[in-house]
Amino acid sequence: MKSNSLILLTAAALVGVVGCTKKVVATTPNTDPTPVASAPAPTPTPATRSSAPASTPSQPRQEAQAPRQMTPEEREQLNAKLARLEDALFDYDKATIREDASTRLRADVGVIRDILANYPSQKLLIEGHADERGSEEYNLALGDKRAKAAEEFLASMGIPGAQLTIISFGKDKPVCTQQSEDCWQRNRRAHLTAAP
Repeated sequence: MKSNSLILLTAAALVGVVGCTKKVVATTPNTDPTPVASAPAPTPTPATRSSAPASTPSQPRQEAQAPRQMTPEEREQLNAKLARLEDALFDYDKATIREDASTRLRADVGVIRDILANYPSQKLLIEGHADERGSEEYNLALGDKRAKAAEEFLASMGIPGAQLTIISFGKDKPVCTQQSEDCWQRNRRAHLTAAP
């Protein structure tokens, strides 16, 4: 009985000591003699009723908006703008940007920049093409190099690389089918279109 009373008294004393202790906060001594003003305690503001649903840790209050998709009319307008752009032409068996191709691409940059600014989720497709001479495999590789050259040029002019993609058609999609140098020249090109 004595031991039970002793245990109860000890427990009560511990509860009393714990309840009466002060919390001590360690501070660094202030060597500056200037008094430090303490900020006034914020006044509580009354809660306002919100029509938005309360957020939970797994679901933020405002959902991120999905990128806006183009309407068929907007896509038609985009394709019409892109159709007015001139192709960058290349020399026979080459994938370097010529001076005239550089001038054409520079002239197109403003239009391209506007399109991509208005439709940030839209990608532009840079098609690389070759003339009919040479093997299928060779022309596909050459078309790829031409498309990459145009992509790098546009990226150097400030067009976001994330909105550009390339494809090579080699000699499969000619704009001209005559067997003449003029026709072959028109087929050696990089062409911009809207990615699907």
